Amino acid sequence: MTTMLGVSLAGRKVVLVGGGAVTARRLARLLDDGAAAEVVAPQLAPETAAIVAERGVPWRAQPVARRDLAGAWLVHTATGDARTDAEVAAWCDQERILCVNASDGAHGSARMTSEVRAGDVLVGVTSDAGVDPRRTGRVAAAIRELVESGRVPLRRTREGAAGRVSLVGGGPGPVDLMTVRARRLLAEADVVVADRLGAVDVLEELDPDVEVIHVGKEPGHHPVPQHEINALLVAHARAGRRVVRLKGGDPFVYGRGGEEVTACLEAGVPVDVVPAPSSAIAVPQAAGIPVTHRGLASALHVINGQSGLSAATLASLHDDAVTTVLLMGVGSFAALADEALRHGVPRDRPVAFVENGHTDRQRTTRATLGEAARVAARANVRNPAVIVIGEVARADILLPMTTPSSAVVEPGATG
Repeated sequence: MTTMLGVSLAGRKVVLVGGGAVTARRLARLLDDGAAAEVVAPQLAPETAAIVAERGVPWRAQPVARRDLAGAWLVHTATGDARTDAEVAAWCDQERILCVNASDGAHGSARMTSEVRAGDVLVGVTSDAGVDPRRTGRVAAAIRELVESGRVPLRRTREGAAGRVSLVGGGPGPVDLMTVRARRLLAEADVVVADRLGAVDVLEELDPDVEVIHVGKEPGHHPVPQHEINALLVAHARAGRRVVRLKGGDPFVYGRGGEEVTACLEAGVPVDVVPAPSSAIAVPQAAGIPVTHRGLASALHVINGQSGLSAATLASLHDDAVTTVLLMGVGSFAALADEALRHGVPRDRPVAFVENGHTDRQRTTRATLGEAARVAARANVRNPAVIVIGEVARADILLPMTTPSSAVVEPGATG
Protein backbone atom coordinates (compact mmCIF):
# COMPACT_ATOMS: atom_id res chain seq x y z
CA MET A 1 0.00 0.00 0.00
CA THR A 2 1.09 3.56 -0.68
CA THR A 3 0.23 6.66 1.35
CA MET A 4 0.48 9.89 -0.60
CA LEU A 5 1.74 12.88 1.39
CA GLY A 6 2.59 16.45 0.64
CA VAL A 7 6.12 16.76 2.03
CA SER A 8 8.10 19.99 2.29
CA LEU A 9 11.77 19.41 1.51
CA ALA A 10 12.68 23.09 1.52
CA GLY A 11 16.05 23.48 3.24
CA ARG A 12 16.22 19.78 4.08
CA LYS A 13 19.03 17.45 3.05
CA VAL A 14 18.31 15.17 0.11
CA VAL A 15 21.01 12.81 -1.19
CA LEU A 16 20.99 11.69 -4.81
CA VAL A 17 23.14 8.64 -5.43
CA GLY A 18 24.30 8.25 -9.04
CA GLY A 19 25.17 10.83 -11.65
CA GLY A 20 23.21 9.81 -14.75
CA ALA A 21 20.31 11.28 -16.70
CA VAL A 22 17.69 10.10 -14.19
CA THR A 23 19.52 11.93 -11.43
CA ALA A 24 19.64 15.07 -13.57
CA ARG A 25 15.87 15.08 -14.01
CA ARG A 26 15.13 14.47 -10.34
CA LEU A 27 17.86 16.86 -9.16
CA ALA A 28 16.38 19.78 -11.08
CA ARG A 29 12.91 19.07 -9.67
CA LEU A 30 14.12 18.74 -6.08
CA LEU A 31 16.16 21.93 -6.32
CA ASP A 32 13.10 23.76 -7.65
CA ASP A 33 11.26 22.53 -4.54
CA GLY A 34 13.95 24.11 -2.35
CA ALA A 35 15.69 20.93 -1.22
CA ALA A 36 19.29 21.07 0.04
CA ALA A 37 20.39 18.46 -2.49
CA GLU A 38 23.73 16.66 -2.61
CA VAL A 39 25.06 14.22 -5.24
CA VAL A 40 27.24 11.19 -4.59
CA ALA A 41 28.66 9.53 -7.72
CA PRO A 42 32.09 8.71 -9.15
CA GLN A 43 31.19 10.46 -12.39
CA LEU A 44 28.48 12.78 -13.70
CA ALA A 45 26.65 12.72 -17.00
CA PRO A 46 26.92 16.03 -18.90
CA GLU A 47 23.37 17.11 -18.00
CA THR A 48 23.93 16.34 -14.31
CA ALA A 49 27.30 18.08 -14.32
CA ALA A 50 25.71 21.17 -15.84
CA ILE A 51 23.11 21.39 -13.06
CA VAL A 52 25.72 20.78 -10.36
CA ALA A 53 27.92 23.56 -11.76
CA GLU A 54 25.16 26.08 -12.46
CA ARG A 55 23.37 25.66 -9.13
CA GLY A 56 26.30 25.00 -6.83
CA VAL A 57 25.21 21.51 -5.77
CA PRO A 58 27.66 19.67 -3.47
CA TRP A 59 29.14 16.63 -5.26
CA ARG A 60 31.20 13.84 -3.71
CA ALA A 61 33.06 12.14 -6.55
CA GLN A 62 33.18 8.67 -5.03
CA PRO A 63 31.17 5.46 -4.72
CA VAL A 64 28.38 5.79 -2.19
CA ALA A 65 29.01 4.82 1.44
CA ARG A 66 26.52 4.48 4.26
CA ARG A 67 27.93 7.56 6.02
CA ASP A 68 26.90 9.70 2.99
CA LEU A 69 23.26 9.31 4.02
CA ALA A 70 23.69 10.76 7.51
CA GLY A 71 21.16 13.49 8.25
CA ALA A 72 19.18 12.99 5.03
CA TRP A 73 15.40 13.29 4.94
CA LEU A 74 15.18 11.61 1.54
CA VAL A 75 17.54 9.56 -0.59
CA HIS A 76 17.17 9.00 -4.33
CA THR A 77 19.33 6.23 -5.74
CA ALA A 78 19.82 5.74 -9.49
CA THR A 79 23.28 4.33 -10.02
CA GLY A 80 22.33 2.06 -12.91
CA ASP A 81 23.43 -0.93 -10.83
CA ALA A 82 20.51 -2.77 -9.24
CA ARG A 83 22.66 -4.31 -6.50
CA THR A 84 24.07 -0.95 -5.38
CA ASP A 85 20.63 0.67 -5.45
CA ALA A 86 19.20 -2.20 -3.38
CA GLU A 87 22.00 -1.80 -0.85
CA VAL A 88 21.32 1.95 -0.56
CA ALA A 89 17.61 1.24 -0.09
CA ALA A 90 18.43 -1.27 2.67
CA TRP A 91 20.65 1.26 4.47
CA CYS A 92 17.79 3.78 4.30
CA ASP A 93 15.34 1.28 5.81
CA GLN A 94 17.72 0.66 8.69
CA GLU A 95 18.21 4.41 9.26
CA ARG A 96 14.50 5.18 8.76
CA ILE A 97 15.17 7.45 5.80
CA LEU A 98 12.67 7.51 2.95
CA CYS A 99 14.27 6.20 -0.25
CA VAL A 100 13.35 6.30 -3.91
CA ASN A 101 14.96 3.34 -5.68
CA ALA A 102 14.95 4.18 -9.40
CA SER A 103 16.13 0.68 -10.31
CA ASP A 104 13.10 -0.96 -8.73
CA GLY A 105 10.44 1.28 -7.26
CA ALA A 106 8.79 -1.64 -5.47
CA HIS A 107 11.96 -2.03 -3.37
CA GLY A 108 12.10 1.60 -2.24
CA SER A 109 10.08 3.14 0.56
CA ALA A 110 9.03 6.17 -1.54
CA ARG A 111 8.16 7.01 -5.13
CA MET A 112 8.33 10.19 -7.13
CA THR A 113 4.96 11.32 -8.46
CA SER A 114 3.97 12.70 -11.82
CA GLU A 115 2.99 16.25 -10.89
CA VAL A 116 0.54 18.80 -12.21
CA ARG A 117 0.76 22.33 -10.83
CA ALA A 118 -1.98 24.94 -11.05
CA GLY A 119 -0.94 28.00 -9.10
CA ASP A 120 -0.72 26.90 -5.47
CA VAL A 121 -2.56 23.63 -6.16
CA LEU A 122 -0.37 20.56 -6.67
CA VAL A 123 -1.74 17.23 -7.96
CA GLY A 124 0.40 14.10 -7.76
CA VAL A 125 -0.12 10.77 -9.55
CA THR A 126 1.60 7.52 -8.58
CA SER A 127 0.95 3.77 -8.60
CA ASP A 128 -0.25 1.99 -5.47
CA ALA A 129 1.70 -1.16 -6.29
CA GLY A 130 4.63 -1.60 -8.62
CA VAL A 131 5.93 1.06 -10.94
CA ASP A 132 4.30 2.12 -14.19
CA PRO A 133 5.64 5.58 -15.11
CA ARG A 134 4.02 5.60 -18.55
CA ARG A 135 0.59 5.05 -17.06
CA THR A 136 1.04 7.68 -14.35
CA GLY A 137 2.40 10.05 -16.97
CA ARG A 138 -0.68 9.58 -19.15
CA VAL A 139 -3.00 10.12 -16.18
CA ALA A 140 -1.09 13.27 -15.19
CA ALA A 141 -1.30 14.55 -18.78
CA ALA A 142 -5.08 14.06 -18.77
CA ILE A 143 -5.34 15.95 -15.47
CA ARG A 144 -3.15 18.73 -16.84
CA GLU A 145 -5.38 19.06 -19.90
CA LEU A 146 -8.44 19.34 -17.64
CA VAL A 147 -6.75 21.96 -15.44
CA GLU A 148 -5.64 23.98 -18.46
CA SER A 149 -9.20 24.02 -19.81
CA GLY A 150 -10.25 26.15 -16.83
CA ARG A 151 -12.93 23.65 -15.79
CA VAL A 152 -11.33 22.56 -12.50
CA PRO A 153 -12.71 24.33 -9.37
CA LEU A 154 -9.51 25.99 -8.12
CA ARG A 155 -11.11 28.71 -5.99
CA ARG A 156 -10.11 28.84 -2.35
CA THR A 157 -12.83 28.05 0.19
CA ARG A 158 -10.91 28.89 3.36
CA GLU A 159 -10.79 32.52 4.41
CA GLY A 160 -7.73 34.37 5.60
CA ALA A 161 -5.32 34.18 2.66
CA ALA A 162 -3.96 37.40 1.21
CA GLY A 163 -5.73 38.90 -1.78
CA ARG A 164 -4.10 39.82 -5.05
CA VAL A 165 -4.89 41.25 -8.49
CA SER A 166 -4.11 39.63 -11.84
CA LEU A 167 -4.46 41.70 -15.00
CA VAL A 168 -5.44 39.07 -17.54
CA GLY A 169 -5.41 39.65 -21.28
CA GLY A 170 -8.40 38.03 -22.92
CA GLY A 171 -7.04 38.33 -26.44
CA PRO A 172 -9.21 39.16 -29.46
CA GLY A 173 -12.29 37.25 -28.31
CA PRO A 174 -12.32 33.45 -28.72
CA VAL A 175 -11.91 31.68 -25.40
CA ASP A 176 -9.59 29.07 -26.92
CA LEU A 177 -7.07 31.79 -27.78
CA MET A 178 -6.59 32.61 -24.10
CA THR A 179 -3.43 31.44 -22.39
CA VAL A 180 -3.34 28.51 -19.99
CA ARG A 181 -2.37 30.86 -17.17
CA ALA A 182 -5.32 33.13 -17.93
CA ARG A 183 -7.76 30.21 -17.73
CA ARG A 184 -6.22 29.01 -14.48
CA LEU A 185 -6.41 32.43 -12.83
CA LEU A 186 -10.05 32.78 -13.83
CA ALA A 187 -10.75 29.38 -12.27
CA GLU A 188 -9.19 30.67 -9.03
CA ALA A 189 -10.91 34.08 -9.05
CA ASP A 190 -13.32 35.35 -6.41
CA VAL A 191 -14.01 38.56 -8.32
CA VAL A 192 -13.75 39.30 -12.05
CA VAL A 193 -13.70 42.92 -13.24
CA ALA A 194 -14.49 42.63 -16.95
CA ASP A 195 -14.26 44.77 -20.06
CA ARG A 196 -16.93 44.92 -22.74
CA LEU A 197 -14.73 43.34 -25.44
CA GLY A 198 -12.42 40.33 -25.51
CA ALA A 199 -13.09 36.81 -24.28
CA VAL A 200 -16.33 37.65 -22.46
CA ASP A 201 -17.81 34.21 -23.22
CA VAL A 202 -15.44 32.77 -20.61
CA LEU A 203 -17.55 34.47 -17.93
CA GLU A 204 -20.24 31.85 -18.52
CA GLU A 205 -17.84 29.18 -17.20
CA LEU A 206 -17.36 30.83 -13.79
CA ASP A 207 -18.90 29.49 -10.60
CA PRO A 208 -22.27 31.11 -9.89
CA ASP A 209 -20.96 32.81 -6.75
CA VAL A 210 -18.03 34.52 -8.47
CA GLU A 211 -18.72 38.25 -8.42
CA VAL A 212 -18.54 39.72 -11.94
CA ILE A 213 -18.29 43.50 -12.25
CA HIS A 214 -18.72 44.93 -15.76
CA VAL A 215 -16.76 48.12 -16.37
CA GLY A 216 -16.55 48.04 -20.17
CA LYS A 217 -16.07 51.26 -22.09
CA GLU A 218 -17.46 52.27 -25.48
CA PRO A 219 -16.26 55.13 -27.67
CA GLY A 220 -17.41 58.29 -25.93
CA HIS A 221 -19.07 56.39 -23.08
CA HIS A 222 -17.14 55.38 -19.95
CA PRO A 223 -19.72 54.21 -17.38
CA VAL A 224 -17.04 53.45 -14.76
CA PRO A 225 -14.16 55.97 -14.71
CA GLN A 226 -10.64 54.57 -14.57
CA HIS A 227 -9.98 55.82 -11.04
CA GLU A 228 -13.05 53.91 -9.83
CA ILE A 229 -11.83 50.73 -11.56
CA ASN A 230 -8.48 51.14 -9.80
CA ALA A 231 -10.27 51.56 -6.46
CA LEU A 232 -12.39 48.44 -7.07
CA LEU A 233 -9.33 46.31 -7.70
CA VAL A 234 -7.58 47.52 -4.58
CA ALA A 235 -10.64 47.25 -2.32
CA HIS A 236 -11.45 43.66 -3.27
CA ALA A 237 -7.82 42.55 -2.98
CA ARG A 238 -7.51 44.16 0.44
CA ALA A 239 -10.59 42.19 1.48
CA GLY A 240 -8.60 38.99 0.83
CA ARG A 241 -10.08 38.17 -2.57
CA ARG A 242 -8.35 36.98 -5.69
CA VAL A 243 -9.25 39.50 -8.34
CA VAL A 244 -8.96 39.05 -12.10
CA ARG A 245 -9.10 42.19 -14.21
CA LEU A 246 -10.19 40.65 -17.52
CA LYS A 247 -9.25 42.91 -20.41
CA GLY A 248 -9.71 42.67 -24.15
CA GLY A 249 -6.52 42.15 -26.13
CA ASP A 250 -3.31 42.64 -24.16
CA PRO A 251 -3.43 44.58 -20.87
CA PHE A 252 -0.53 46.82 -21.86
CA VAL A 253 -1.69 47.75 -25.37
CA TYR A 254 -4.14 50.65 -24.98
CA GLY A 255 -5.66 48.77 -22.05
CA ARG A 256 -4.58 51.22 -19.31
CA GLY A 257 -3.06 48.22 -17.60
CA GLY A 258 -0.05 50.23 -16.52
CA GLU A 259 -2.26 52.59 -14.53
CA GLU A 260 -3.95 49.66 -12.80
CA VAL A 261 -0.61 48.08 -11.90
CA THR A 262 0.57 51.40 -10.46
CA ALA A 263 -2.61 51.75 -8.39
CA CYS A 264 -2.11 48.26 -6.92
CA LEU A 265 1.56 48.80 -6.14
CA GLU A 266 0.86 52.14 -4.49
CA ALA A 267 -1.73 50.41 -2.29
CA GLY A 268 0.65 47.55 -1.43
CA VAL A 269 -1.48 44.99 -3.27
CA PRO A 270 0.33 42.10 -5.04
CA VAL A 271 -0.30 42.29 -8.78
CA ASP A 272 0.79 40.41 -11.87
CA VAL A 273 0.09 40.70 -15.58
CA VAL A 274 -0.82 37.92 -18.02
CA PRO A 275 -0.17 38.84 -21.67
CA ALA A 276 -2.40 37.97 -24.61
CA PRO A 277 -2.52 38.45 -28.37
CA SER A 278 -3.24 42.11 -29.06
CA SER A 279 -6.10 42.85 -31.41
CA ALA A 280 -3.64 45.05 -33.30
CA ILE A 281 -2.02 41.85 -34.58
CA ALA A 282 -4.59 39.08 -34.04
CA VAL A 283 -7.56 40.74 -35.76
CA PRO A 284 -5.70 41.54 -39.02
CA GLN A 285 -4.36 37.97 -38.89
CA ALA A 286 -7.93 36.65 -38.79
CA ALA A 287 -8.53 38.49 -42.07
CA GLY A 288 -5.38 37.09 -43.66
CA ILE A 289 -3.38 40.29 -43.15
CA PRO A 290 0.16 39.87 -41.76
CA VAL A 291 1.18 43.15 -40.15
CA THR A 292 4.76 42.47 -41.28
CA HIS A 293 5.70 40.60 -44.44
CA ARG A 294 9.13 39.96 -45.87
CA GLY A 295 9.94 42.31 -48.71
CA LEU A 296 6.81 44.38 -48.11
CA ALA A 297 6.47 45.59 -44.52
CA SER A 298 9.28 45.45 -41.95
CA ALA A 299 7.86 47.66 -39.20
CA LEU A 300 4.62 48.16 -37.29
CA HIS A 301 3.15 51.39 -35.92
CA VAL A 302 0.09 51.13 -33.64
CA ILE A 303 -2.03 54.16 -32.76
CA ASN A 304 -5.21 54.99 -30.91
CA GLY A 305 -7.84 56.64 -33.09
CA GLN A 306 -8.52 59.24 -30.43
CA SER A 307 -4.93 60.51 -30.31
CA GLY A 308 -4.71 62.19 -33.71
CA LEU A 309 -1.81 62.09 -36.14
CA SER A 310 1.59 62.73 -34.58
CA ALA A 311 4.74 63.40 -36.58
CA ALA A 312 5.73 59.77 -35.98
CA THR A 313 2.42 58.51 -37.35
CA LEU A 314 2.64 60.72 -40.43
CA ALA A 315 6.16 59.40 -41.06
CA SER A 316 4.86 55.84 -40.77
CA LEU A 317 2.02 56.49 -43.19
CA HIS A 318 4.48 57.94 -45.71
CA ASP A 319 6.81 54.92 -45.41
CA ASP A 320 5.96 52.06 -47.80
CA ALA A 321 7.65 49.56 -45.45
CA VAL A 322 5.59 50.41 -42.35
CA THR A 323 2.18 49.02 -41.44
CA THR A 324 0.02 51.41 -39.43
CA VAL A 325 -2.70 49.83 -37.29
CA LEU A 326 -5.47 52.05 -35.96
CA LEU A 327 -7.39 50.88 -32.89
CA MET A 328 -10.69 52.42 -31.76
CA GLY A 329 -10.60 54.58 -34.85
CA VAL A 330 -13.83 54.11 -36.83
CA GLY A 331 -15.39 57.35 -35.62
CA SER A 332 -12.27 59.44 -36.20
CA PHE A 333 -11.06 57.77 -39.39
CA ALA A 334 -12.46 60.27 -41.88
CA ALA A 335 -10.76 63.21 -40.17
CA LEU A 336 -7.49 61.30 -39.77
CA ALA A 337 -7.50 60.19 -43.41
CA ASP A 338 -8.20 63.73 -44.59
CA GLU A 339 -5.32 65.07 -42.51
CA ALA A 340 -2.98 62.36 -43.80
CA LEU A 341 -3.86 63.16 -47.41
CA ARG A 342 -3.29 66.87 -46.80
CA HIS A 343 0.20 65.99 -45.55
CA GLY A 344 0.97 64.11 -48.76
CA VAL A 345 0.36 60.48 -47.80
CA PRO A 346 -0.31 58.62 -51.09
CA ARG A 347 -3.98 58.34 -51.96
CA ASP A 348 -3.47 54.79 -53.23
CA ARG A 349 -2.16 53.51 -49.88
CA PRO A 350 -4.18 50.29 -49.19
CA VAL A 351 -6.59 50.29 -46.22
CA ALA A 352 -8.52 47.42 -44.64
CA PHE A 353 -11.27 47.66 -42.00
CA VAL A 354 -11.65 44.38 -40.09
CA GLU A 355 -14.84 44.32 -38.02
CA ASN A 356 -15.63 41.79 -35.28
CA GLY A 357 -12.40 39.88 -35.79
CA HIS A 358 -12.32 36.19 -34.86
CA THR A 359 -16.12 35.95 -34.70
CA ASP A 360 -18.75 34.62 -37.07
CA ARG A 361 -19.66 38.26 -37.80
CA GLN A 362 -16.19 39.14 -39.06
CA ARG A 363 -16.13 41.34 -42.16
CA THR A 364 -13.28 42.95 -44.07
CA THR A 365 -13.77 46.10 -46.11
CA ARG A 366 -10.90 47.20 -48.37
CA ALA A 367 -10.20 50.46 -50.13
CA THR A 368 -7.42 52.94 -50.76
CA LEU A 369 -6.74 55.86 -48.43
CA GLY A 370 -8.23 58.37 -50.84
CA GLU A 371 -11.56 56.52 -50.95
CA ALA A 372 -11.57 54.67 -47.63
CA ALA A 373 -13.74 57.07 -45.63
CA ARG A 374 -16.44 57.06 -48.31
CA VAL A 375 -16.26 53.26 -48.76
CA ALA A 376 -16.45 52.68 -44.99
CA ALA A 377 -19.47 54.94 -44.66
CA ARG A 378 -21.22 53.22 -47.55
CA ALA A 379 -20.46 49.80 -46.00
CA ASN A 380 -21.66 51.04 -42.59
CA VAL A 381 -18.43 49.97 -40.88
CA ARG A 382 -18.90 49.93 -37.10
CA ASN A 383 -16.84 49.25 -33.98
CA PRO A 384 -15.29 47.00 -32.86
CA ALA A 385 -12.97 47.24 -35.81
CA VAL A 386 -9.23 47.31 -36.46
CA ILE A 387 -8.03 49.48 -39.34
CA VAL A 388 -4.88 48.49 -41.22
CA ILE A 389 -3.11 51.03 -43.43
CA GLY A 390 -0.20 49.90 -45.57
CA GLU A 391 0.84 47.61 -48.37
CA VAL A 392 -0.04 44.49 -46.36
CA ALA A 393 -3.72 45.50 -46.56
CA ARG A 394 -3.85 44.50 -50.22
CA ALA A 395 -6.12 41.54 -50.85
CA ASP A 396 -3.60 39.57 -52.91
CA ILE A 397 -0.32 39.60 -50.97
CA LEU A 398 -0.58 36.05 -49.61
CA LEU A 399 -1.53 34.47 -52.94
CA PRO A 400 0.97 32.23 -54.74
CA MET A 401 2.63 34.03 -57.62
CA THR A 402 0.88 31.68 -60.09
CA THR A 403 -2.61 32.35 -58.71
CA PRO A 404 -4.52 35.15 -60.46
CA SER A 405 -6.10 37.58 -57.99
CA SER A 406 -9.43 37.25 -59.80
CA ALA A 407 -9.64 33.70 -58.49
CA VAL A 408 -10.04 34.83 -54.88
CA VAL A 409 -13.35 35.92 -53.36
CA GLU A 410 -13.15 37.25 -49.80
CA PRO A 411 -16.28 36.37 -47.82
CA GLY A 412 -18.02 39.38 -46.37
CA ALA A 413 -15.64 41.88 -47.99
CA THR A 414 -16.67 45.08 -49.72
CA GLY A 415 -14.82 47.80 -51.48
